Amino acid sequence: MAHHTNLPMSSRHLNLKKSFKLGIRSLLTAFSKEDVHKAFSTFTDAERDSLYCIFIQVIKSLHENIEEEFESICHETEVGTALNMVEHLVEEHNLDILSSDKTNIEDIREKITKAKKDEIQHLTSLLLWDYMHAALGLALLKPVTFGSG
Repeated sequence: MAHHTNLPMSSRHLNLKKSFKLGIRSLLTAFSKEDVHKAFSTFTDAERDSLYCIFIQVIKSLHENIEEEFESICHETEVGTALNMVEHLVEEHNLDILSSDKTNIEDIREKITKAKKDEIQHLTSLLLWDYMHAALGLALLKPVTFGSG
């Protein structure tokens, strides 16, 4: 795979970096000042404070080294390019899904249109039936009305 430095980082690549940084931060900061004081309870406060400062310096250095190594491995293995390709493939797949959904939406639209037309035809039939029934009733009433007058 060719490395493309001009491409923006994909959201997957950004998420990988953020997750990695959060993961190492939580691992490297899991030991608090109180933990140092408990672990070295026989030392004086000044000695424990000095140990904690040294511990913090070591943790910072370790944190930087781990991040640099992670970046180096990501660069060497072209993780960013691979994740960009994955994101591109996922987007293409989602577009295909949308196309099939579009077909489903078109089918639904046709079914709704047919149902509306069927309902209109049914209501028209009912109105025609009522009209014919009323007309028949009037036709039956006319002789009675004319005959009595």
